[in-house]
Amino acid sequence: MEDDKSADQHVIAAAHHLVKALKDSTSLSDEVRRTLADLDIHLAAMNEAKEDETTSFREIEDRFRSAQAKIMSLQSNCLKIWDTGPSNQLLEYLQNVEEVRSIIVSLESMVPNNNRKQSRLTNQAHCVLQIAMVKLQEEVINILLQSKQCFGRAYVSFHSCEEIVVDEETMVSIEDDSVEGTSCLDSSRAESEECIIMDLVNPGVVPYIKSIADLMFASHYVQEFCQVFIRFWKDALYEYLGFFCMQQISIEEVLRMDWASLNCRIKKWRQAMKNVIAFYLPSEKNLFDQILGEFGSVSSTCFIEVSKDAMMCLLNFGQAVAIGPLLPERLFCLLDMYELLRGLCQDVDALFCENHGNSIQVEYHELTKNLGDSAKAIFLGLGNRIASNTSTTPFQGGGVHPLTKYVINYFMLLSEYYVTLRFLLEDREVENSGEVVDALVRLDISSKFPCPVALHLQSITSRLESNLEDRSNLYKDDSLKHIFLMNNIHYIVQKIKNSKLRTCFGDEWIKIHIVKYVQHEKSYERKTWNSIISLITGYEKSGKAVLKERCRNFSIAFEDVYKNQTGWTIPDIDLRADLNISIGLRVVHAYRTFAGQVRKSLSEKHIKYTEEDLEEYLLDFFQGSAKSLNHHWRR
Repeated sequence: MEDDKSADQHVIAAAHHLVKALKDSTSLSDEVRRTLADLDIHLAAMNEAKEDETTSFREIEDRFRSAQAKIMSLQSNCLKIWDTGPSNQLLEYLQNVEEVRSIIVSLESMVPNNNRKQSRLTNQAHCVLQIAMVKLQEEVINILLQSKQCFGRAYVSFHSCEEIVVDEETMVSIEDDSVEGTSCLDSSRAESEECIIMDLVNPGVVPYIKSIADLMFASHYVQEFCQVFIRFWKDALYEYLGFFCMQQISIEEVLRMDWASLNCRIKKWRQAMKNVIAFYLPSEKNLFDQILGEFGSVSSTCFIEVSKDAMMCLLNFGQAVAIGPLLPERLFCLLDMYELLRGLCQDVDALFCENHGNSIQVEYHELTKNLGDSAKAIFLGLGNRIASNTSTTPFQGGGVHPLTKYVINYFMLLSEYYVTLRFLLEDREVENSGEVVDALVRLDISSKFPCPVALHLQSITSRLESNLEDRSNLYKDDSLKHIFLMNNIHYIVQKIKNSKLRTCFGDEWIKIHIVKYVQHEKSYERKTWNSIISLITGYEKSGKAVLKERCRNFSIAFEDVYKNQTGWTIPDIDLRADLNISIGLRVVHAYRTFAGQVRKSLSEKHIKYTEEDLEEYLLDFFQGSAKSLNHHWRR
């Protein structure tokens, strides 16, 4: 540099002396003299500029050496800068790196003059800057690791609930207390899905991370910063999913799962989906915007890159469930999943509104539609499933059949999804997902005109009644046939009458079906007791021998009925009591008159049972435990 400078200065000095010599000449014209004066001024300026440039380069070189020394002193330390103490040490490091960056800008803005020393210094500055950028990548990871908030289960809204365990191949019963108290529902399904913004890292470190980002972006190390930032938050998101035991699983594996395991996974999936979309991702997007918001689309690009794999993992699981077998026990979980996704639609649209997030948005809405379609198909297919559930063996005891319990308690659970089912069956399509929720709220359950859900529930019930009628024909005893139908229709009526479903069926339907089970009650009484009562009536003109025969025949008939019908069952206490009272009024009343006549015409010994005996024995009927009468004739 010194040699170059000396040569330049010699040339300028020689030119300056030449001009001075020419100016001393007396033979020059005024115009030439003016030109020489201008040239003299220009040469003086060139000499001054050359001296300034030399001074500026020396200052730049001194600044670089100072910044380089400070950077390399920390570079040789095996500890991270953030770990060494106060945060101002990191700020000092950033200032020195910024100094090197600005030096590079200054060197590259200087007029190229094939100066080897200037080129060498520029290359050295680039090397130091590159070393510093690698260090800053490590610092970003270290700061994030140390400041990341550990949510654990503190923010995980996971409400456990009992499982519905049903046979996947056939519609089987579940006891009332287990069915009504359990479902795939959990208490969170009724909650509004509000986005909650939380701090994913200690708020105090955000300015430091942003300063690193600003410096790396200004130094054209955008990709390097984004790589470490994306990698860290990808790992963090998968760690968060781990709280819900959600990991990558293939569609084939989902389809092979037994129902109990799948049901459990669906619960975890719903909680994961809710927390990721309504809590974690909005918080993550907020953090990204704080740090990268000034750099155009970089923030949203990084956010999509971080979240897309986890979102696709969740969406793929949902799709696997949606394409699974259309079995009745899956309906509630499908509806839960559908309602959850529908409730989070606006959040997803807000999170992934950018063009590069459109694929996630499309997949999300496609899954929502598929879940709704599968749920609708199961609901509409319930009637056919009931119709195909046949048997060749009569149900022992004539009580409430398991199929009746299954279907009606299934209805009880369906009532919780009335609005959603109505929306699905009406096949509405609203372009704005926000309008969907408003449309559902406005649906009037108490409408006088039956909606599709009400009509279909009534249709399913008709299929159930037909099925029960077919099953009743399996009984050889007509009396038991009527007890069976009375029990089942009474069960259906009572359940519907005392539930939210009453509105779907209406008072008229309830009245008609009350009449139905009362008719079966009366038919039972006629079939069983008319012939027995006829044995102890119409005896006024009979002789003693006939009375004796009637006494014996009545006792035999009563004992036979007692033996059979104590083994039958009427589960409803009130219904059983009402029927016992009705039987007692007819039988005991007729028997009391008959016994009085026997005592008058014959003697007490011909009466095997007293009126009190009959009243007591009638209480044993329909208890589900067959008994025999070992009553001896009075002597």
